[in-house]
Amino acid sequence: MWSALVQRAVMIGFMAALITVPFATHAQAANPHVSEAVEHARGAAKETDAKAVVKHAEEALKHAQAAQKDMKNPHLDEGVNKLKEAVEHGKAGHADVAAKAADSAAMHLSEVK
Repeated sequence: MWSALVQRAVMIGFMAALITVPFATHAQAANPHVSEAVEHARGAAKETDAKAVVKHAEEALKHAQAAQKDMKNPHLDEGVNKLKEAVEHGKAGHADVAAKAADSAAMHLSEVK
């Protein structure tokens, strides 16, 4: 009797997981601007040349700001702030600081749900 109850509970838990997992990445899938912003921010974070950081960060910023028009999210807002920092520091020639800001932006943007 107990094994039948345990099997039923496990099956219900498994089915619940199958139903909810596809929705876990819904925001990024539903808003391609978020995904693009993450990819460009990651690209900026990998650069060692200030001009290259700026190029990627500006592209990421464009997508992140477009996403802000469609949704409200504190991680999205912080990602935009960090991208602005990345552009500012990159234009000042501070490639390492700009890349760190872009990395922080990528982390925040990847948390947008």
